Amino acid sequence: MTGVYERALGEAAADLHPKVRDRYSLGPDDGTVCVGRGEMDITRGTLVLPALYAMTTQNMLFPEAGEDVPFSVTTVAYTTDGGHEAMTTRRAFDFGDTTRLFDSLTVWDAEAERLLDFLGTHGRIASELHPRVEDGALVVAGGRQWARLGNHYVPLPGPLAADVEVRDRYDETDERYHVTATVENDLVGHMLGYRGTFTQDQTASDGTPDELRIVRGLDRLPPR
Repeated sequence: MTGVYERALGEAAADLHPKVRDRYSLGPDDGTVCVGRGEMDITRGTLVLPALYAMTTQNMLFPEAGEDVPFSVTTVAYTTDGGHEAMTTRRAFDFGDTTRLFDSLTVWDAEAERLLDFLGTHGRIASELHPRVEDGALVVAGGRQWARLGNHYVPLPGPLAADVEVRDRYDETDERYHVTATVENDLVGHMLGYRGTFTQDQTASDGTPDELRIVRGLDRLPPR
């Protein structure tokens, strides 16, 4: 199947490591749920702690930090109610006394031929994504960003927007996926970052679990 990242990468998708391409090639009709499990080292800034605490109610960023934090990531592809190909990614970080979730819905905008990310369970923040391939790894950088208020989008100016980059590669030596993610801001500096490794299993599913059909009501996408 062709996943949303493959659509955005085009011919460059062939340069991905086969394991990375397999991870991101989920199509809306293939009936597969991918679950990765591993450990992450997590850092976070101090200037944004109040905002990070507030974001936990939306399954976005979080204030905890630590080393060797148990981690899982679940991905599933489906077609949204608005007819867009999409992939939910749910990351779970186990801090012992609490588990933090970080949800995102990645949507292929076929009309504009672009990739969009909606952060949190309700997709309050939307961002363009610009994927590329480097030495077999998938590297994803954020672009223009908006605050989403129902079907209305308010552009976030540079000082309020976040600079996001995620690198996902597969290492043949330890047979694990290696991921590095950073979220920075021009005003407050480092917001959140995590780095670690995981293995992944694929299981068959009769359909997308309802709890993973996040960000309902995407009748309208951000302006081009």
